[in-house]
Amino acid sequence: MPSLTLDEARERAAQLTEVAYAVDLDLTDAETFGSRTLVRFRSASSQTFLELTGAVEIEVRVNGAAADATYDGSRIRLNHLATDGVNEVEVDARLPYVTDGDGMHRTVDPADGEAYVGAYLGMDIAHKVYACFDQNDLKASFDVTVVADPTWTVLANGRTVEQDAGRWRFATTPPIPPALLVVAAGPWASVRWEHAGLDFAWHARASLATELARDAEELKAVTVGCFDHYAEIFAEPYPFDSYDQAFVPGLNWGAQEMPGCVTYRDEMLPRGAVPEDLRLLRTAVIAHEMAHMWFGDLVTMTWWEDTWLQESFADYLGYRVAADGAGTPGALVGHEARGKPAAYDADERRSTHPVAPDPEDVPDVDAAMTIFDSISYAKGNSVLRQLATWLGDDAFLAGVNAYLTRHRFGNATLADFVAALDEASDRDVHAWVEVWLRRTGFDTLRVERDGDVPVVHRDGVRPHRIRVTAYDDQWVETGTAFVDVADDPVPLPELSGRFVVPNSHGETFARIVLDPATAAAAATGLCRIDDELVRGVLWTMYVDQVHTRALDAATFVELVAQHLPGERSVTLVSAVLERTLDRVLPLRLPAAAVPGALGELAGACGTGLLHATTPERALAFAAGVAATSSDAGSLREWLDAGAAGTLPLTPTLRWAVVRRLAELGAADADLVEAERSRDPGTDADLGAAAALAARPTPEAKAGAWAVAADPTVGNRLFRATLGGLWVAGQAELLAPYVERYLREGARWAARGQAFAQQVGHARPTIELTDGQVALLDEVLAGEVPTVLRRAWEDWRDDLG
Repeated sequence: MPSLTLDEARERAAQLTEVAYAVDLDLTDAETFGSRTLVRFRSASSQTFLELTGAVEIEVRVNGAAADATYDGSRIRLNHLATDGVNEVEVDARLPYVTDGDGMHRTVDPADGEAYVGAYLGMDIAHKVYACFDQNDLKASFDVTVVADPTWTVLANGRTVEQDAGRWRFATTPPIPPALLVVAAGPWASVRWEHAGLDFAWHARASLATELARDAEELKAVTVGCFDHYAEIFAEPYPFDSYDQAFVPGLNWGAQEMPGCVTYRDEMLPRGAVPEDLRLLRTAVIAHEMAHMWFGDLVTMTWWEDTWLQESFADYLGYRVAADGAGTPGALVGHEARGKPAAYDADERRSTHPVAPDPEDVPDVDAAMTIFDSISYAKGNSVLRQLATWLGDDAFLAGVNAYLTRHRFGNATLADFVAALDEASDRDVHAWVEVWLRRTGFDTLRVERDGDVPVVHRDGVRPHRIRVTAYDDQWVETGTAFVDVADDPVPLPELSGRFVVPNSHGETFARIVLDPATAAAAATGLCRIDDELVRGVLWTMYVDQVHTRALDAATFVELVAQHLPGERSVTLVSAVLERTLDRVLPLRLPAAAVPGALGELAGACGTGLLHATTPERALAFAAGVAATSSDAGSLREWLDAGAAGTLPLTPTLRWAVVRRLAELGAADADLVEAERSRDPGTDADLGAAAALAARPTPEAKAGAWAVAADPTVGNRLFRATLGGLWVAGQAELLAPYVERYLREGARWAARGQAFAQQVGHARPTIELTDGQVALLDEVLAGEVPTVLRRAWEDWRDDLG
């Protein structure tokens, strides 16, 4: 299908006004669904087009008559429109369900056989569900009706105003973008309450009712805490009539900000004990999606170059409000240890782009998909945090509120936001925007010594306001200074003779370089620092050094082995292990050295598990052991006992053990199937797929490939299968599949943008040979879909 271009969007936005939709969906059939759309609008031209993709049946009527319209499978060309009144176009169609999370996704829960249907929309997806003008700056009101199994609960953007015999009708929405319509239908387990005069609820699959009940009070408290905090900092009230939140199966994103009804991937409601780092992340995501009710839903970007006006703000506010509203300041450590390293990596690849690019740099929606990345999220978050620090919080919030009020229920651009900030501050916001938002890359903040006096230097062009924290030789904090760093070096005589960490709480986005004395001390004393945020900043410094090859990968693994057992933050334990296993070992360590490195990591995690003082830390270290240990006997003992020592195995951890046993050749198909049968469900199906793919036999690899290459494979099963396929130490066995992945990936990616992302994420995580790298270069020289090309070019850059 053609990708909507910037020129087409601008032309259509100039032509159409007063758009409104009535959408009627029929979900009673298991093969296809009915979609009837009545769209009303005024047009300055007699011609335009609606998008609708993949209709298997279609009828179109324009202003009450059979349409003078053509349909090519993705667009309905409308002719002879009225230019002096309101047009009414009615489209009746039947459309297929999808299994890839892009459209009307249908899932059957393997735990109980119950079906769930969700309209998972977003950029360039709405037209897979209903006929529409699919662009942000044609916001419209929606009247939605759904026919479904009368035993189900159906959710949508507005509150339910009528429900009778399997038919739900929802309140008319205020103006929202077409991409943000949502429907989620099935036999949901629900927790409901009222707050601030509104109906609130959390929903999950019926098979997760126990888990929803387990977390209900926490989820309610986080929701209410964030909601009340936004009411304090925003002048604009919450703009919708209710607030549902649902854990749904098959969602491609971590969550989506649909007005009045937020969806979350249901992995965020795990069975068994909830890992502490997931709990903190979940809180930040709840706050993030709620921020979108204002940034993205109330005020929407005009075109996709201003993705940052939504995602950077939601990411920044998510961590801020998780701390200030929900009372979980530890969530910010996840941004420092996971988000920022990914953003630094992204900002040094050929695909980097300004936080706020020019609209012409995003010529169509396929290109737009490639900037939903670490630049628009984590770097943009960091940049906004620096902006608030640099301007002062009062001026920052004054500008934010002026922007939201001025453009409520409309569309806006970077210029609109800058104008609001400029009015609220006497600082030169335009100059700040030019160096921070319009340029790629980042500065370096270095500490040197003038005798005993630390001096902070900036290599770059951006103004920074940062905190510098000082320590004695036992790594006890002895002082802090906030400093502005620009062209001139900044001496800190008040911190003379002490170790110092610049940007110690991550107030800016910059590489840091410690002075030699502090660097040497940090390498031996890292785990003694009390403040977990400072430790997070230093861990990020080390992973950045490995990425740039300033630090040898083997030395980094030694550093991890030395300090990880003493790490008190579960988030840092998990983040450092993920980075080491996902990027350091496959990208920076020779394959021959990987087994030894895994042994070091397994030993460190085993020590951490032995001395863990909380169940949360024990769970994090046990997960590390399960991912790295080569002691099949001990892992089998865990499986047989259902516990790692005194720590019960959660379903996720249990499947991690099974997968590692499979990688080691110590779990055959019978064992995997027995595990699947003992506790059926989504966890079991995906865990079994990964474990079966991980076995070191030609038959296992061939079977896994057949699953992944099925053109109807679901998004979750695809990722689980290829995630299990690539195992360090199986390079010879996997060589044919590296080539097949590169040869066949572009065809898989043709399913759509989100599946193309899945294909890119499922790349081989093993060391490539020179010949395989050459094949990657050859493939990239040919035709590759835009979204997959971005992922593969990033991979190529990381390979060096």
